[in-house]
Amino acid sequence: MNLHPIDLTIIAAYIVVTVFIGFWISRRASKSIQNYFLGGNEIPWYALGLSNASGMFDISGTMWLVYLLFVYGMKSIWIPWLWPVFNQIFLMVYLSVWLRRSGVMTGAEWIRFRFGDGQGAKLSHLVVVLFALINVVGFLAYGFIGIGQFASAFLPFELSADPTWNANLYGLIITAIATLYVVKGGMFSVVFTEVLQFCIMTVACLWVGAIAMQQVAPEALSAAVPDGWGNLWFGWNLDLDWAAILPSANEKIAADGYTLFGAFFMMMLFKGVLGSMAGPAPNYDMQRVLSAKTPKEAAKMSGLVSLVLMVPRYMLITGLTVLALVFFRDELGAMGSDVNFELILPFTLREFIPTGLLGLLIAALLAAFMSTYAATVNAAPAYIVNDVYKRYINPDASEKTYVRMSYLVSIIVVVIGTGFGFVAQNLNEIVQWLVGALYGGYAASNLLKWHWWRFNSYGYFWGMLAGIVAAGIAAPTMGLLGLDFGAATPLYAFPLILALSLVGCIAGSLLTEPDPPGVLKNFYLKVRPWGFWSPVHEAVVAEHPEIQANGGFKRDAVNVVVGIVWQTALVATGILIVLEDWSGLATSVTVVIVTSAFLKVNWYDKLEDYPEQPGLDDASTSGTPVSASGGPQQAPFESPVPA
Repeated sequence: MNLHPIDLTIIAAYIVVTVFIGFWISRRASKSIQNYFLGGNEIPWYALGLSNASGMFDISGTMWLVYLLFVYGMKSIWIPWLWPVFNQIFLMVYLSVWLRRSGVMTGAEWIRFRFGDGQGAKLSHLVVVLFALINVVGFLAYGFIGIGQFASAFLPFELSADPTWNANLYGLIITAIATLYVVKGGMFSVVFTEVLQFCIMTVACLWVGAIAMQQVAPEALSAAVPDGWGNLWFGWNLDLDWAAILPSANEKIAADGYTLFGAFFMMMLFKGVLGSMAGPAPNYDMQRVLSAKTPKEAAKMSGLVSLVLMVPRYMLITGLTVLALVFFRDELGAMGSDVNFELILPFTLREFIPTGLLGLLIAALLAAFMSTYAATVNAAPAYIVNDVYKRYINPDASEKTYVRMSYLVSIIVVVIGTGFGFVAQNLNEIVQWLVGALYGGYAASNLLKWHWWRFNSYGYFWGMLAGIVAAGIAAPTMGLLGLDFGAATPLYAFPLILALSLVGCIAGSLLTEPDPPGVLKNFYLKVRPWGFWSPVHEAVVAEHPEIQANGGFKRDAVNVVVGIVWQTALVATGILIVLEDWSGLATSVTVVIVTSAFLKVNWYDKLEDYPEQPGLDDASTSGTPVSASGGPQQAPFESPVPA
């Protein structure tokens, strides 16, 4: 495709500005490792929220969501629960506050805060670093595939006669540019560039939605889709038949494994709730929470993500989908069984978006890729440098040495992630494995760490290790043991992966001593979680009689349910605007207003950095962690009730 000079100028200008910001901010970011990874905890919550929203607005995910809406219609609203998308609601309601109260820099450092400095804690520390790196590499491969397919469809130079190699070479070039500015600027660079990127993307999203509304009448769309495409609700079966319109879509539904949609939905919900209660995976999302100034600002940041992201992003997704359904269906049909639905996005942009807006939109989608990629790359060195190199190899190095090591680690991780991107088959394959299998191995250990006092460091290590190994066996791209699992299998393997991990958690905990009382008391005093903490609570009250147990479980549970309804209604609103379904839009907007009012009263107005406890030592609630070791090993708690 030959882009107009205006479009090429817009794209080039965007890339130059982004790299310039990275270098301009690098002096500030390189002052210390705290500045590099967390922005010195000086970045306002609304900037972090826009940054996080931009990081989630990735090009690979957008291509995937366009495909989902094209094939599954309104029912596609539920499918992102695979991630699960509503983990942001759990963070907003209570987990961001708990996480930020720790005052640590990374998820691995948080493990030390929770479990102490013993041998089991060191093993747990290393296994969470391993998980974080696998997670980062997986997301880098996922991003590499998407940006390569997208760029090769638009940019004017044919770098290779082989289409696959052409896409891969473009992926290499663009990932190199993204790596350049994030390596130099750290978290400051990531946040500032992502705020710029979010503004560009929002303008482009609204514009594309308006074009689709202008060019496609509701009657034309209705004739291009099967019965039930516009229906949000579903029964046990999907009941969406494309046979008379686009038979390859039926083949794709069968390959995805979503035909029994009721079973698929229940599995998503089960996995999603457990995964969300486990807290954020050690990636860019967690780094945003830890970068907030205060626990209260961390919660507001997480809430802002859904508010600003859902409507504009889904206006873009729906606009591109509607144009493809009406004008591009015949070309997709001509591809037969080899149809690649992930190319709907670049094909639609090429055919229907005018000069100027096309350059802006390509720049916006490049921004989407670069923001996600940059945020992911920024998370990786935090674990290697802060949690391995600084702790075990060179604890007395200068701050500049740590920052330079971060540069090196970022480049190495990018190279590895790109290598996996070369061998992976498609986006859906990686998405399914990441959210179905790898996060299945993460859920049990990381849920128990918040809610059960007797869950110790050895339980965490064995639970995580069992989960990672089980997830590796379920990886389609690895083909371990010569088994062919299929694209949808990782999600359905979730209960087995969870069960194996849970066995490791419980056995590892009950067959070893509890963690030191000083560690448990320090954790409980600072984080103040709800759950099964009675023995620790009694020990803390013996020293601080004014301490009260967290009685917020029921309120948090209600706010989570209302928050998920609120978030889902925001998604529906973005879609229904472009579909011009005014009655449905009135319903979704009403739901958004009612749930927003409820959350204002029952969540926002009740946010607090730390519970107010007169007379409590300030060190117990400061942003700086109290000694994680808790002193020498002491006698374990004697629980008055069974653990």
